Amino acid sequence: MPRRRPRWVRAAVRALPSPGGTPFTFAYGVVLAGTSLFMECADPDTVAALLQASSTDVAHLVRSPVVALGASALWIAGGVTSPLVLAFLVVLSALERRTGGRTTAAVFLLGHVLATLATEIPVGLSVMAGHLPDTSLHRLDYGISFGVAASVGALAGLLTPWPRWLVLGAFTAMLVADLLTFTDPMTSWGHLLALGVGLTTWPLLRPLARAPRTARRGTPPG
Repeated sequence: MPRRRPRWVRAAVRALPSPGGTPFTFAYGVVLAGTSLFMECADPDTVAALLQASSTDVAHLVRSPVVALGASALWIAGGVTSPLVLAFLVVLSALERRTGGRTTAAVFLLGHVLATLATEIPVGLSVMAGHLPDTSLHRLDYGISFGVAASVGALAGLLTPWPRWLVLGAFTAMLVADLLTFTDPMTSWGHLLALGVGLTTWPLLRPLARAPRTARRGTPPG
């Protein structure tokens, strides 16, 4: 008789995306893995040019907003070593198991788009007013962090009270600490805004929420 895997191993496996259980997160994760591998292996100048072309800076948003918003979400800032990788896999998988792939994609896209516009429009206005140089219109801005932050906020509303406030408290504290470093305050504010976008989806998601698939099938949790 084959040896049964430890409970924590089975729980970790269930937390990750799979083609059958979470097709959106799995497919998106494969795409991100491909672009991250490209970032590691391709010519640095080529990578830099592609990232700049995928940036959601003001210049790109004015010229081709749909392309810029879509292209920027194909990359992970920091590549496969970024903590965002684990957050993306676990959070989006959990959200998709409870609300479905289309709803998860909508939450992610909503956070990505709204937080991007909320951070880049003020930059454009400040340049027009003469408060920032023209180079600010071309600042490098790409990645999935806004979408992940919105997904964290949305998922929290579907958890029981203690896990909900633990997740929100820890994630908010991390974002505030990042903001206080002033390394990239515009992006840091964007993360908080994206989290807020996720929180506003609670009334819409709760009627759609369902138990994770293992529970619906009557499979014992472990």
